[in-house]
Amino acid sequence: MSNKIKLGFWGSNGHQLHNSLDNYPEVELCIVGALSEGIETLLLKKYPDVVVCNDYDEFLKLSGLELISLCAPMRVEQPDLAIKALRAGINVYAEKPSALTTNKLDELVKVAKESHAIYHEMAGTVFANPYWKMKEIVESGEVGKIVQVFAQKSYPNTGSRPTSELKDGGLIEQNGVHALRFIEHITGLQCETISAIETPLGDYRENSDLQIASSMMGTLENGGIFTVIANYLNQPGFGQWGNEHVRIFGTDGFVESVDGGTKTRLVVGDKDFGAIDTSEEPPDWFTLVLRNIVGDEMQFDLEKELHPTRMVVKAKEKVNRN
Repeated sequence: MSNKIKLGFWGSNGHQLHNSLDNYPEVELCIVGALSEGIETLLLKKYPDVVVCNDYDEFLKLSGLELISLCAPMRVEQPDLAIKALRAGINVYAEKPSALTTNKLDELVKVAKESHAIYHEMAGTVFANPYWKMKEIVESGEVGKIVQVFAQKSYPNTGSRPTSELKDGGLIEQNGVHALRFIEHITGLQCETISAIETPLGDYRENSDLQIASSMMGTLENGGIFTVIANYLNQPGFGQWGNEHVRIFGTDGFVESVDGGTKTRLVVGDKDFGAIDTSEEPPDWFTLVLRNIVGDEMQFDLEKELHPTRMVVKAKEKVNRN
């Protein structure tokens, strides 16, 4: 009798787990639905016994289903899909953003807390080096009290990005959330206030609400401040899909990662320690989620996990009101 966690894939609009399943022997893929034709074909070739079901209500009824990896075709619909699964007692691992409004996020968190099932976002941004090592350095107190943080998240504009933010959440909520995770999950400090501006300059498609660049700023719970830039302006010549920068300035020093994590530096007082040591592997986020399902504690609670999402949703709501 198998003790594996029975897993289902719903949707492929985001970072679905189809390319990394071999890394997780704890799970057994048993059902898929709402996938792109190409991904469905690949999975059925590798896992011929997997059930295909494109009716979500019927999908949830599969006997023994324990976990859904959720990348809904329309992100705006995803919180309701997650809530329906949680109320059915099925654990959910969901693409970001978890919701596009604070009201819907509040509802989702409330249901998750009341449910016997577990909810997690695909929130492993800092569970990779050099960001995990930066987290350890900050936690050690080596750079002192955190005063200012700068984070950048830049992706290319492929020309095929959704013309509706309802599809993936849009620039601030889909892209900028990584930058907020850098800030909060590395420093351990929550952002207290946030404001944002954005521009569609560079997207010339008709009937498109795609935003190309955004700036955000605000305060941290300890009185420090932060700045974020997010855009779809990374260029092929950069050589990497993502162009990330994170700089954390403390009272005693600073630690930084630039050029998509390829260059790091730690300076404390009058000592330049150069590149930080990233030889130790960080924990794997999805492995932690799987362990949580069987009873282990997580690195941080759901409110802290989703707080970066909450802040970018608030920032977008403010932009929409202006």
